[in-house]
Amino acid sequence: MNRYVAAERALRTAAPHDLLNAVRRVLIEQYAAETVELFMADYGLTVLQPVSELPHTMEPVSIHNSPAGRAFAAQEPFVESAGLRSREVRAHLPVSVRGDRLGVLSVTLLADAVDACLAELTDIAEVLGHEVTVAERDTDLYLQARRKDRLTLAAEMQWQLLPGRSCARDEYELGAQLEPAYAIFGDNFDWSATADRLMLYVTNGMGEGIEASLLTNLAINALRNARRAGISVDDQAALADQAVFAHYRGRCYLSVLMFDFDLATGRARVVDAGSPQMLRLRGGTVERIAFEAQLPLGMFEETDYVAQDFAVEPGDRLVFVSDGVYAVASPRGEAYGDAALTRAIQATRLLPAAEVPRAILRELTGHRGQPLPDDDALVMCLDWRGR
Repeated sequence: MNRYVAAERALRTAAPHDLLNAVRRVLIEQYAAETVELFMADYGLTVLQPVSELPHTMEPVSIHNSPAGRAFAAQEPFVESAGLRSREVRAHLPVSVRGDRLGVLSVTLLADAVDACLAELTDIAEVLGHEVTVAERDTDLYLQARRKDRLTLAAEMQWQLLPGRSCARDEYELGAQLEPAYAIFGDNFDWSATADRLMLYVTNGMGEGIEASLLTNLAINALRNARRAGISVDDQAALADQAVFAHYRGRCYLSVLMFDFDLATGRARVVDAGSPQMLRLRGGTVERIAFEAQLPLGMFEETDYVAQDFAVEPGDRLVFVSDGVYAVASPRGEAYGDAALTRAIQATRLLPAAEVPRAILRELTGHRGQPLPDDDALVMCLDWRGR
């Protein structure tokens, strides 16, 4: 058995809570590693939190200005010297699953050996990412490692509802982020792909706290239920509208922007039922794309929805934002608006899609003039490559 197969088998047979110890043992035995540490990206995408039994005994690592953060942002291995006089180096390896960036595996080993095994170590980190995703069904260890502060109950419910924070396929790359990460209310996003289609939702529920989270949970699960029945995007909206109205009788409702993309052609069917907005970067020009506005889900009984046609071209970047982004006021009362969003999208045009939401939300914090927002803010970025 070669050493890569041994590492893979050790991870696949380890207990859910023991993945770090399993990979540590095999890397020490098979690759002569000195130290092995796993860090998970926190919900706010500001630090990499060490995976260990509570209470954490290691300090978190900044995502913004650290070697491990560099590997996380670039999704490429980064090797640094372990010390001025040391013969060892530290390899930081991205831990991700199909484009969903989870964290970083940091391994210290001899400098002479790193070139020969870096590709294998990178593959082992990817296997670890898959195993962490599966293990989260059976242990809270990795979810606990993702939080540097306590989540509100509403935020806990919202994060559990999300599909991930990023994903990638040959035809597209997606990234999304919510703020404030530890106290979100009603904003949400969802996506699902088949061999030929990508379904995308951006939602903005009314209210605050648990009530907002309950409303979003009901609407998202109603949309998923309709989607998994193979129903068209306009009928998905109609069925979710009925589910929300049946429960709240018009007292609460939810805005949603829905896309059903054909991966082969880039053509899409769109339902715009409320406040989320979309801007497109094409050929260096940013413009807001307006769709026919329809009623939010659950406002009135048995609302009919009509899907519109839309098309993307290879090289297009679509940025989706909730009203907690474009309506945010500065200390002088100036709304963030299209002009500031256009500047932020232009400034981040060279970043990968997964990095764009975090960068735009940092720009928004500067505009707002205070670290904590008064409303949820959601940014999603879709880079379209096409087939």
